[in-house]
Amino acid sequence: MANQKLDRLDKQILRLIAEDARIPFLEVARICNVSGAAIHQRIQKLTNLGILKGSQFIIDPEKVGYETCAFIGLNLKNPESFDEVVEKLRKIPEVVECHYTTGDYDLFIKIYAANNHDLLNIIHDKLQPMGLARSESIISFHAAIERQLPVVTLALGADDEQE
Repeated sequence: MANQKLDRLDKQILRLIAEDARIPFLEVARICNVSGAAIHQRIQKLTNLGILKGSQFIIDPEKVGYETCAFIGLNLKNPESFDEVVEKLRKIPEVVECHYTTGDYDLFIKIYAANNHDLLNIIHDKLQPMGLARSESIISFHAAIERQLPVVTLALGADDEQE
């Protein structure tokens, strides 16, 4: 999807709700110096454009029993089976991300497992039967940086520079 034209108010709203998804809309309105109705309309517009994809609570996987985080590069025996494999991956709850990539792998996934033994079982019992030529696992010890894309990096339009 092409970049959407965001004005200064859209960007200010995105900055505020990215910092705290639980901030009341009336507080956002007060900070932005607009009405609560205007914030609701802008949030709806940003959602309809697909810029906002809802809100959610983030669960810390380690605190609920998933001690191992791994990234796995997958090479398919039959690369034409991308869609079929992705649908099978969707059914594995431990797979939290799947990316089509360039480079050495057909697909690159992020997976959480209870421990290394559980990871081995998932690879052997759930991933290998999908028709993998090979896979390569990289275990993450700790995420040094984990964040959303900061809104401050959005390019300023000509109208923003003048204000």
